[in-house]
Amino acid sequence: MKSKVPVISVRGISKIFGKVKACNNVNIDIYPGEIHALLGENGAGKSTLINILSGVYSPDRGNIKVKGMEKSFSSPKDSTQCGIGTIYQHFKLVNALTARENIMLGQEKKIFISRKPVDEKVKEISFKYGIEVDLDKYVGDMSVGEKQNLEILKVLYRGAEVLILDEPTAVFTPQETEKLFNIMKKMREQGCGIIFITHKMDEVMEVSDKITVLRKGETVATLPKFKTNAKELTELMVGRSIDLSIKKIDKLPGKEVLEIKNLRALNTDGMEAVKNISFNVKEGEILGIAGITGCGQKELCEALAGIGNVSQGEIIFNGENLKGKNPREFIKRGISMSFIPEDRLGMGLVASMNMVDNLILKSYHTQKGPFISKKAAVKDSLELIDTLEIKTPGINYPIRYLSGGNIQKILLGRELSSSPKVLIMAYPVRGLDINTCYNIYDLINKEKEKGTSIIFVGEDLDVLMELCDRIMVLCHGEISGIIDAQEATREKLGLMMLGNSKEKGEELLVKAN
Repeated sequence: MKSKVPVISVRGISKIFGKVKACNNVNIDIYPGEIHALLGENGAGKSTLINILSGVYSPDRGNIKVKGMEKSFSSPKDSTQCGIGTIYQHFKLVNALTARENIMLGQEKKIFISRKPVDEKVKEISFKYGIEVDLDKYVGDMSVGEKQNLEILKVLYRGAEVLILDEPTAVFTPQETEKLFNIMKKMREQGCGIIFITHKMDEVMEVSDKITVLRKGETVATLPKFKTNAKELTELMVGRSIDLSIKKIDKLPGKEVLEIKNLRALNTDGMEAVKNISFNVKEGEILGIAGITGCGQKELCEALAGIGNVSQGEIIFNGENLKGKNPREFIKRGISMSFIPEDRLGMGLVASMNMVDNLILKSYHTQKGPFISKKAAVKDSLELIDTLEIKTPGINYPIRYLSGGNIQKILLGRELSSSPKVLIMAYPVRGLDINTCYNIYDLINKEKEKGTSIIFVGEDLDVLMELCDRIMVLCHGEISGIIDAQEATREKLGLMMLGNSKEKGEELLVKAN
C-alpha cells in the first residue's frame, strides 16, 4: 500500500526573473513508489521548478515539504541531504576518472579511502535496482547509457529516495530506453519517488503513474495516466487543440545536389570522428541521420557546413568541390547552405546579443556601404515571433535570458530566412515542447516542397521514420547502412545504431521473432 504522505509536497511555489514569472503558484505532490511525469511547453516552468527542488534556486514564495516536514534549500547539498537526487541532460561526471572515483568524489574527507566498503555498498544498490556499472571503467570510455546508469547509481549511493530525471532518453537507442525504464520500474517497486521530465508523449504514457502539466508557470492539472491520453495532455500543455501528426510530403526527389565521397573528418582532439563515408542528397529530399550521440554526427555536420576539420574526401555541391572553403566563400559563390548546430549558444547564436543583432550576423557582410541597416532584421524578427510563437519580452531583449526552446526557435528562423538550397539540421527539436516540434516539422516539409535538400540529424526514431525519405545510420563514425524510411522500424534502426549492417539487423530480428 502506498504511503498517504507525499515524499515531496510543493505548495504555492513562485519564482520571478526580471519581468518573467518562471513559476507562479506551482503545486505538486510526489509519493513513494510513484513515477510522476512533468509536462509543459518550453518556458512553462519545468526547469525552474526542478532547480528549486535541487537547491540551485530559492523560491520567492511558497514552501516545500519532505515527508511532511517543511524544508528550505539554500544549496544543492541541502537538497541531497533531504534525499533528492537530480540527473540532468548533461551529465555531471568527470571523464578522466573511473566510475568508482566518480561515485566517491566529494563524499569522503579522508585522504585514504578503502575501496571495499564502497564496492560492497555499490554492489548492494546495483543488485537492488538492477543497475549494471563497471566500477573500474573510465567515464570517457562509457556509452551514453552507461553514463546514465552511473549517474543514477551515484545519487542512490548518496542516499536519494526521490530521483529527478530531466530528459533522460534524449539521446538513447530504443534498447537503452527500455533498460532505463526497467530500472525506473524497479525503483518504483522499491518505494522510490521519481519525477520524469520528457517531451516524448509515448514515454509518458508507457512508464508514468501520474502526470502534472504546467502552462505559463502554473499548474494546470495533475491526472492519473489511466484517466488521460496524449491528445488531452497536449491540449492542456498548449491551451488549445493541435494536430499531432507529421504530414508526409509526397514528392519525388529531384537531381542530386550534394555528393559526399570518402569523407574523413577530425574532432577537436585531432581524432578521426568521420571515417571514409560516402552518400548523396537529392533536391527536395530529407535525409535523416540516426546514431548514438558521439558517433560522428556533429563532425559530419560541421564538415558539410565548412567549419569542420576535413582530412580527406570530397564535398561536391552542384558539381563543385567545397572542401577547404569556408561559409563566407559559399555565400559569395551563390551557394546557400544553412547549418543549425547542436550547440545553439556555443556556435549558433551570441547570448549577449538581442534577436535583431543575431539575425544580422547571418547577412551583415552582404550589405553595401559602411553602415548596417537593421530594418530588414527588425521586420524578420517580428515575423518570426509570430510564426514560431517565440516567447520574449521584445526583439531587443538579450537572448541569454530566454528558455532553451525559444533560443532554438530564433536560430531555426534565422537559418530558414536565408532560403537555403541545402539545410543541415543537427537536433533541431532537442528540448522543444511538442507543439513547437510539430510547427518545425511543418516548416521542414515546406522547405522540402520548395526543393530544398535537407539533412536532418535526429534522436526520435519515430520522427525520422515519419518525416524523412531515407535514413542513414552512423556508428563510431562509419555508415552502418542507408534505409528507405518506409522500410525502417525502431528495432532495425536500433540494431544498426549498435553497429550491425542493415542486412545483419534484419537477420537478428528474424531470429528474435
